[in-house]
Amino acid sequence: MPIVESDNISKKFGKIEALQQVSFSIEKGELFGLIGPDGAGKSTLFNILVTLLNPDSGTARIMGYDLIKQYKEIRKIIGYLPGQFSLYKDLSCIENLEFFATLYGENIEKNYSLIRPIWEQLLPFKDRPSAKLSGGMKQKLSLCCALIHRPSILILDEPTTGVDPVSRQEFWEILQMLNKENITVLVSTSYMDEASLCNRIALIQKGKILNINTPAQILSEFKGHLFAVHSEEIYQLLLLLQEIEWIDNAYASGQQVNVVLNKKNDVEKLTELIEEKNISFSHIQAISPNTEDCFIQLMRSQQENT
Repeated sequence: MPIVESDNISKKFGKIEALQQVSFSIEKGELFGLIGPDGAGKSTLFNILVTLLNPDSGTARIMGYDLIKQYKEIRKIIGYLPGQFSLYKDLSCIENLEFFATLYGENIEKNYSLIRPIWEQLLPFKDRPSAKLSGGMKQKLSLCCALIHRPSILILDEPTTGVDPVSRQEFWEILQMLNKENITVLVSTSYMDEASLCNRIALIQKGKILNINTPAQILSEFKGHLFAVHSEEIYQLLLLLQEIEWIDNAYASGQQVNVVLNKKNDVEKLTELIEEKNISFSHIQAISPNTEDCFIQLMRSQQENT
């Protein structure tokens, strides 16, 4: 039986459809990622799963417990890290940890082995008010507080947003360590490059699930041939390429324009077209699609079908 089951969950705020019939399941022991841009519906879905918000329709079960009827049981078995820092800012690190342990009827010693690798990084700051910690350290303290009762499921809402690249990497290493401790992890992120660190991912946009699969399988489903055009005239290049019928799609990606062609041999036509329009470019190269390329393609397909 899946440890998390979501069945056609929908939620509206006024006229805005935050979630539209969202269905998915997570198996015990998975590190499952919910990937999508800001405003895609990730936080709304998580607020529902942690019983802070009721859906308008649909339902979910967490370890067999009904989301609405058995919310008290669900709260005992989950650990939740919200998108905003939510610990007591005037309490020190150790005071926050002791408070949350008491809240769950636990003591720090009982589950210390689970949080020890994380807590040891906080020891030099244990008496410092949590408000004065760096962004990365705040997240680690929040994670310790969410784990102090050894939950079966850990739910994290964009935990790496706003932290530096080194802290991001360290945080994911911690999640993978916890996953090996048989804790099921459900994490959301808007960073597409973090998708490869999950066992499976769900891509979400405008409240709809676009695809659910392993990162490798999602990459393998990319349609067409992807090329990168390196140019300093990105805006002019985009205006040109987005009007060409035999080009499936063209979009900016950093300092280059990614171009999707249905036929690989059309790259010669592409080169001739750009040269003919006197747009300067250094080179064109075939590249492998990443999660962001797949997301853009799925999003475009959804728009064409609506």
